[in-house]
Amino acid sequence: MATLAQLIAEEKPIAEIAAYLDALSFPDTKAETHALDRNQQRKLYQLAAHSLALTFEDLTPSSVPARTEIIHHGRNTLPLPGPFRNFEKRMCKPDSGGEKAFGYNEGMTRRFIGPGYFVAIPTAGHDGWPERGPIVVDYFQVPQEPVVTGWPKVVANTVGLQFFVFNKTRDFMRKVSDRVSIGAAYKVEKALDHYFVLVRESPTGTRLAGPEAK
Repeated sequence: MATLAQLIAEEKPIAEIAAYLDALSFPDTKAETHALDRNQQRKLYQLAAHSLALTFEDLTPSSVPARTEIIHHGRNTLPLPGPFRNFEKRMCKPDSGGEKAFGYNEGMTRRFIGPGYFVAIPTAGHDGWPERGPIVVDYFQVPQEPVVTGWPKVVANTVGLQFFVFNKTRDFMRKVSDRVSIGAAYKVEKALDHYFVLVRESPTGTRLAGPEAK
């Protein structure tokens, strides 16, 4: 049986890759996506240019109330020791609704560099952005409304060591499958040729589409 890495190497249509991932359990999806190296993630991002458009329903499903944490388990391609490339993008819908999501980055480096808050918004209406993906995780912005109770204090990305990681950064997102998305990092308008893959986990007590609730 083919693996995700093999499907990417063979440049299979993104619809075939999506169907493969949608048939996996959450643990298997996470294991296969997080095993991808930089070249494989780059290729997956390129293949995902032909996927269905990523929507906020994929990131923060309508079945989930506002200010309810939704965890996306991530693996990036930064030149760091293996465990430091694992992280979580934790997101929520704001009380005000609309086409946006709030979030921050949780992981081994958070207590040293800060939470890296962001606002995810549509790319439509911005010259050159939609071709990179329909949604951008924008670190130029941080939430200006209440977030999930228990999340770290919201601070701008110009503060502290996170200045060197998140300041003036945007991640452009594409859909891979029902629970999987992939992003490409940009510093201002310069592509960094670094990527990350995310696998959405169902929040506790909430049923989402997929082979299993989590």
